Amino acid sequence: MDSLYPTYDVIVVGAGHAGSEAAGAAAGMGAETLLITMNLDAIAKMSCNPAIGGVAKGQLVKEIDALGGLMGKVADKTGVQYRMLNRSKGPAMWSPRCQSDRALYSKKMREELEKKEHLTFRQDNVIDILTNDNNKVTGVRTQTGQNFFSETVILNSGTFGNGTIHIGEHQFGGGRSGERASIGVSAALEELGFEVGRLKTGTPPRLDGRSIDYSSMEIQYGEDNPTSFSFMTDSLPDKDEQLTCWIAETDENVHDVLRSGFDRSPMFNGRIKSPGPRYCPSIEDKINRFEDKDSHQLFVEPEGWDTYETYLNGFSTSLPEDVQYKALRTIKGFENAVMLRPGYAIEYDFFFPYQIHRSLETKRVDGLFFAGQINGTTGYEEAACQGLMAGINAARKVQGERPIVLKRSEAYIGVLIDDLINKGTKEPYRMFTSRAEHRILLRQDNADLRLTEIGHDIGLASDERYEQYKKKKEEIDEMFELFSEYTVYPEKMDPMLEDQGTSTLDQPVKADSLIPRPQLTIYDLLEADPELKEKAHAISENPKVLDQIEIQTKYQGYIEKEFEMAREMERKENMAIPQEIDYHSIESLSTEGQKKLNRIRPETIGQAGRISGVSASDISVLMIYLKN
Repeated sequence: MDSLYPTYDVIVVGAGHAGSEAAGAAAGMGAETLLITMNLDAIAKMSCNPAIGGVAKGQLVKEIDALGGLMGKVADKTGVQYRMLNRSKGPAMWSPRCQSDRALYSKKMREELEKKEHLTFRQDNVIDILTNDNNKVTGVRTQTGQNFFSETVILNSGTFGNGTIHIGEHQFGGGRSGERASIGVSAALEELGFEVGRLKTGTPPRLDGRSIDYSSMEIQYGEDNPTSFSFMTDSLPDKDEQLTCWIAETDENVHDVLRSGFDRSPMFNGRIKSPGPRYCPSIEDKINRFEDKDSHQLFVEPEGWDTYETYLNGFSTSLPEDVQYKALRTIKGFENAVMLRPGYAIEYDFFFPYQIHRSLETKRVDGLFFAGQINGTTGYEEAACQGLMAGINAARKVQGERPIVLKRSEAYIGVLIDDLINKGTKEPYRMFTSRAEHRILLRQDNADLRLTEIGHDIGLASDERYEQYKKKKEEIDEMFELFSEYTVYPEKMDPMLEDQGTSTLDQPVKADSLIPRPQLTIYDLLEADPELKEKAHAISENPKVLDQIEIQTKYQGYIEKEFEMAREMERKENMAIPQEIDYHSIESLSTEGQKKLNRIRPETIGQAGRISGVSASDISVLMIYLKN
C-alpha cells in the first residue's frame, strides 16, 4: 500500500489528555510523530469537570511534570482557583488541585504541542489499524482513505470508541456532547484478537452563572501562596486574584423530583448495562444507594475567566431533560437557573488491560500501545500519565532502547499501571492514595526528587529543569547538615517552646532534634534563633527546601520503614520470569494460579505476587521452578 505522506516513528491516535502527553513525549524525545485527531480545536478538551488534580490525582500531575510532561505546566498557566486538599492530614495525603479555565487549558496545551519540533498534526478519523504478517503494527487507515505508516502506534480513544450518549430515553452516537463517536477501530482490534468491554461515565448539566442566586450558598475561596503543579512555575495568583466557587445542597424535595424520573432513567430501566465509576456516582445513583441521606453537597464551579458557563459538580445525571430541569430549579439558589447543556451518560469501548505490558505496549501486536480510558481508567490525570509513559516507550522502542517501567515504590504512575495489568478493572479505575502502599515515599512535594533524573536521562526533562533539580538537591543536603550540626540554647528557644505548648530545654541540643515535635514547625525554630535563620537563608530562601527538611525529619522513622519495604519488593521485582513459560505444565500451581498467570504473563516475581487469585504458595512453587 502506498501513502502520500512520509513514514513516521510514532503515530498518536486521539488528542485528549492521554494523546496530548503521548505526542508531546514522543516528539520531545526526537521521534518523528504524527498526531491524528478528529478535531484539532478540541485538543486536551476537558469533557467533564474543568479541574486538574485532587486526591492522589495531584500527585500524578506532579510526577508527569517531573518527568518532563505537559499537564502541570498547562494547569499552572490556566487555573482560576488553587487549593491543597487534605492539609489537616499528614504530608503523604496532601494533594494539589486547581479549578481550570476550560477553553484556555485546551488552547495552551495546543500551543505547547505546536512548539514541539518533531510533531505533525492531522485532523482525521482513524478507522483501521494496519499490521503485517508478523503481527507488527505498520500504521493506520483514516476515513479519508489515506494510509499513514509508522514504526509504532499509540491508541488513546477515550470515550469515543463506539460511544453512545444517553439522556433519559434518548440515545445517540457520540464521543462527548456535540462530537461524533469513532467507529471502526474497536472492530479492527477485535479482529486482531483483543478482548473488548464496555464502561460508562457521566457528566452534569452546565448552567448560566448569571441565572444562579449565590446568596444562599457557602463561598469557597482559593488559597494564598498556592502550590504549583509544575516544579518550573515561579508563582501563581494569590487568593484575591482567583475566582471563587460555592457549595450548594440538595434536599428531600429535590430528591423527590429526581425519583419521579427513575422509571425513565437509562441506569434503572436497563438501557445502560455498563458499570460506571463507583467513586463518582450520578445524583440518581447517590439517592438510590444512600436513601438515608436527606441532602447531598453540590460544588458550583466557574468554567473560566471569560464565560458565565458554570459546572455543577456532584449532579452528574442521565435522567430525562425535563426531570433534570425541574430538579435543578428546586435546589435553593437555582430557582431561575438556565440550563445551557443537559447532563448525560456515555457508554464506550475499553480493552481489558491484562492485554498490555507494563510499558503499555500490547501483548498481541508488536509496536501497538494503549493509553488512557481505552485501558479502563477514568480521569484526565490517569489518562495523561499513561499517555506520557506510552509516548516515552514508543519513542524508546523506535530508538532501540529498553522501555521505562516505573516501580510501585517510585511513582503513583507505577502503581496505576501495575494495578491495571495485575488486578484488572470491572469499573472505571481512578487513583487514590490508599492504592499506594508506599505513599509516604510518593508525596506530591518530592516528585521532582524522585523522577527528574529519569526524565532527563531519557531526553524529555530539559537541561534547565535538571539544573534546577540539582540545585534544590544540593541545598537540601546542606540544610540537613546545618540543622544536624547547629546547637540551639534554652535562652533562645524556651520562650517559643512555652508559647507553642511544648516542654522547654534542660540543656543545649542540636536544632534537628526539635523538628519532630508535633507542636513545632521549622519556621518556629528560625524565628526563635535569628542566627540559625541567617545561616539557613544563606543556603536557600526556597520554602520548598525547608519543607523537605521538616517533612523528612518529622517522618524519618516511617520513611525508613517504607524504604526497607521498597527494597524487599525490589528484590522480587528483579527476579525476571521467562515469557515463554507454560504455566499449565507446572502441576503444583493451583488451577486458578495457572489460569491467571497464563492470561497476564507477568514479567517478574513481584508482579506475579500482586495478581488477584495467585496465592503465596503459587509464588513459592514458581520461585522453586525458576531456580531449577
